[in-house]
Amino acid sequence: MAQANGIETAEIAAIFFTTTPDLTAEFPAAATRELAWPKQLALLCGHEMNVPNSLPSCLRILMLVNTEKTLDEIVHVYLGEAKELVGGKK
Repeated sequence: MAQANGIETAEIAAIFFTTTPDLTAEFPAAATRELAWPKQLALLCGHEMNVPNSLPSCLRILMLVNTEKTLDEIVHVYLGEAKELVGGKK
């Protein structure tokens, strides 16, 4: 996400991760700490609502970034089956 948008780690204020309830092996923030990003970067994890027929094994990431880019200039990244989420299909 940072690379797709040309974001430097110093521009990131915080990252919020959510996972579907079936993902329980690790905290997504722990993997981010392994990237050697700034230790003062605020990271928070949570679970998505358990909605019937929702996409399983899904990790969502919301980065709060200091930028002058417009909404149209931001690249939203969807991988695998999450591409189905674009346009509200699921």
